[in-house]
Amino acid sequence: MSEPHRIRQWAEALITAHLDPSWTFGFDNAKRRAGQCDFARRRITVSRYLSARYDDDTNHQTLLHEVAHALAGASAGHGPQWKAVARDLGYVGGTTHHGETATELAPWVGVCPAGHVAYRHRRASRPTSCARCAPRFDERHLLAWTRREITPATRLSALTPR
Repeated sequence: MSEPHRIRQWAEALITAHLDPSWTFGFDNAKRRAGQCDFARRRITVSRYLSARYDDDTNHQTLLHEVAHALAGASAGHGPQWKAVARDLGYVGGTTHHGETATELAPWVGVCPAGHVAYRHRRASRPTSCARCAPRFDERHLLAWTRREITPATRLSALTPR
């Protein structure tokens, strides 16, 4: 439930303190990942949808995670060099976020025979089985996909902190 202007202030302060002035910050439309470090554009972004759901500390940790990527370099990935830089910055999270995603913005909804629901932001390119019912592909647990319309009102609602 962070305000976008606060996230922008934190990001710009971190960039000023740790990176050269060619780096910029912005919000993106990601529905599943919290942040991104784009080395080609020298830009750090945070999901506008997910940042609206997360508290201040979680959003600050996301920014630290991405600044650590920028400092460690493109080839560091989530390896030892990145981990050391992230730790020095004060990052305490893991390599990926395990928080809520914007499932209400996923146009593809899959239901397995047992009733479990899966969400996709892109159409499945091949048959997919339910991960909760079978750890490997199993035709007995095929997901039946349907497409739903995502309205402008739904998008606006996703931007509203809960």
